[in-house]
Amino acid sequence: MAIGMPKLQQLPPVPGFKTAATACGIKKNGLTDLLMVSMTPNTTVAGLFTLNRVVASPVTLCKQRLPRGIAQALIVNSGNANVANGPQGMETAKTITQTVAKALDIPEDTVFCASTGVIGETLPVAKPLAAIPKLTATLTDNGWLDAAKAIMTTDTCPKASTRTIELDGKIVTITGIAKGAGMIHPNMATMLAFIFTDAAITSPALQTILSEAVETSFNSVSVDGDTSTNDTLLAFASGLAQNSLIEDPHSAVAAPFIAAIKDLCQELAQWLIRDGEGVTKFVTINVVGAKTQNEAKQVAMSVAKSPLVKTALAGCDPNWGRILCAIGYAGVEFEVDEIDIFLGDVQIVKGGVRDPNYKEEQGQKVMNAEEITIAIDLKMGSAKRTVWSCDLTHEYININADYRT
Repeated sequence: MAIGMPKLQQLPPVPGFKTAATACGIKKNGLTDLLMVSMTPNTTVAGLFTLNRVVASPVTLCKQRLPRGIAQALIVNSGNANVANGPQGMETAKTITQTVAKALDIPEDTVFCASTGVIGETLPVAKPLAAIPKLTATLTDNGWLDAAKAIMTTDTCPKASTRTIELDGKIVTITGIAKGAGMIHPNMATMLAFIFTDAAITSPALQTILSEAVETSFNSVSVDGDTSTNDTLLAFASGLAQNSLIEDPHSAVAAPFIAAIKDLCQELAQWLIRDGEGVTKFVTINVVGAKTQNEAKQVAMSVAKSPLVKTALAGCDPNWGRILCAIGYAGVEFEVDEIDIFLGDVQIVKGGVRDPNYKEEQGQKVMNAEEITIAIDLKMGSAKRTVWSCDLTHEYININADYRT
């Protein structure tokens, strides 16, 4: 069960976008598995994708179309990843986007796509193709919750959120949906996530802002250390808010938009952890005192993905030696006898050894909670980073052992 996640309410319309979702039969359980989003002409787009060398055909197709910077539709299926299917996989992705383009009467290269689900199985292309006319006929401007449900795989709940800001007197809406619960260790990024806004912004500026937002959100979370083949984050901007066009991503006028995008991405990224497969603990790892932000993140991620740390969390065991060990193999230089480590507000390590005032029951009390903070001070500099992680439970094994059956 997801930790600390509120029950989602229907989200407001985003001018320039309409959605439709249906069950086309890719998923065996009959759940919603196909999403279409139509967009106003000249919608700008930005995107980031997996760095796994094994990639899904939709990822390859999106990367080919992204440089033009214009989008008019998105089609997403869940239940099948369309990966490792040879030339047929790309042909399937192209056939689906061609059919969407024809149905909406738009250029094919403005149609973006994504898939998520089982790797290495042929996507039954006839099923989404048969459903596209229905999607086209049922497009609505208030279907964001259904859209979030359509892209779920092992998620226990949909993930969607929205922000409303003001840009030079114009109201701007930013809405995001995401899926992900397992195979979460972003390298950008282990999930599907889509952001929609009516802000007026160029594609290059949107790309810069999105790339920067990812570092402190989707690239700062880990469930299990596995980077997916299908990682896709796409942002679309219709421009219908009619604010002054954002061309400089670091201008003062762009500041409220940047802050909102970063905040939205961070919320969605944390939800991936809160709804992680078999998760019972939501863990915040703060590293301070590093020489650089990259080194701070390196240490934090080493702790975040350590199986021994994660299983200690699952067992509510304040085994601080495992944390110190994970710091040690992070590949960052530091002085062991300078390190401090805290569980919540309890100091467990001082100067690289057990704090003389630490009592086991203090650590146990912190570890019994659903939400835990681990703080690490390297005493090497002023850089810091925060990442989010979770425990590793028997339920994670059960889910993934039975994933295809």
